[in-house]
Amino acid sequence: MSKRVIRTEKAPAPVGPYNQAIAVSGELVFVAGQIPLDAGSGEIVGVGDVTQQTQQVMANLEAILQASGAGFDNVVKTTVFLADMNDFAAMNAVYAKFFDEAIAPARACVQVSRLPKDVLVEIDCIAVIGG
Repeated sequence: MSKRVIRTEKAPAPVGPYNQAIAVSGELVFVAGQIPLDAGSGEIVGVGDVTQQTQQVMANLEAILQASGAGFDNVVKTTVFLADMNDFAAMNAVYAKFFDEAIAPARACVQVSRLPKDVLVEIDCIAVIGG
């Protein structure tokens, strides 16, 4: 995979572990939004705790990425959905552990009125392998 970080001073600098844009070549992997469900039990992990829920979401994303032959270093775009934007800092602290800020993917983060099973966070991603 060829991956190049795009940065310009003519647009606002990132305010977290993400970049303005990423240019890539290779095979695209679109990972569906993941919520904090335990793969074995199907139960919600960390009810009411966005930190635990984000950790589980990232573990779920990692498992799917690995199944595709990718890892977090292959991720070029994420979308974070939060039930409450007040949880942004806590989610971001966990999220930052998975991405090197210098080469982190592009990202959008939005507050939504409700998520499946009333969880606090959902994250999807796009990765690129090969190329």
